[in-house]
Amino acid sequence: GRLLGQEVRRLAARSGPVEGAVGVISAGRGAGTVDIEVGEVTVSMRSIPLFRDRVRLGAVLLIRDVTDLRRGERALLTKDNTIREIHHRVKNNLQTVAALLRMQGRRLSDPVATAAIEESVRRVSAIALVHETLSQADADAVEFDEVADRLVAMVGDLGEDVTVVRDGRIGVLPGSIASSLALVVAELLQNAHEHGLGEKGGTITLATLRRGRRLRVSVVDDGAGLPPGFDPDAHARLGLQIVQTLVRDDLKGSLSWEPGLSGRGTTA
Repeated sequence: GRLLGQEVRRLAARSGPVEGAVGVISAGRGAGTVDIEVGEVTVSMRSIPLFRDRVRLGAVLLIRDVTDLRRGERALLTKDNTIREIHHRVKNNLQTVAALLRMQGRRLSDPVATAAIEESVRRVSAIALVHETLSQADADAVEFDEVADRLVAMVGDLGEDVTVVRDGRIGVLPGSIASSLALVVAELLQNAHEHGLGEKGGTITLATLRRGRRLRVSVVDDGAGLPPGFDPDAHARLGLQIVQTLVRDDLKGSLSWEPGLSGRGTTA
């Protein structure tokens, strides 16, 4: 024996100010959908006014209990925010590790040890880049072109005579794949700079071609080229061993070495 619109407004007022749309929809005066929260219960109400000859005769009201649905959405939102915060903290921790390694490197007098520390700093920084991107994303996915641009910039800063360019797009990748690929790309770029170009300088190109689930990544330099009798399995240093393991086990791919463009340099 009560008017639905008045009863809904009275119940909704328990949770705070009542939207104007609540009264309009619950009374059937206008079309639309509104969520009404009363305590821990959430109800979705949809109004479909009925007309004849432009005269409103009444309305159909569809009322659904969406408490569990909204609770699940809030839980997902909380989970997403928590995951982003974890990625943010991991990134901060990795940057702290990189800073500590830099401090340690400055105290060393052995050039070989210093170079090893610098390589470790670059590896940690490459992984931190992925976590930084994940901390700003809405899902466990990475716009890898942003990561690639920053990896290119990191290598480009190593020498004034080195130019690093990108060709092609990669797009969005799952976070687990992005971490491995970032480390692979960073190692190959560094390898091209250190062993391909050396002190003479030159150009390094990061070329990518993506077709569906398959991705081809090429790091090309115009430097000295591969040494005679080069065998990546026999002559692999730590960095190359890391690359081979990541490509084979994490990325389910293959790694090959070829002469560079026009017979100059190397293509990985």
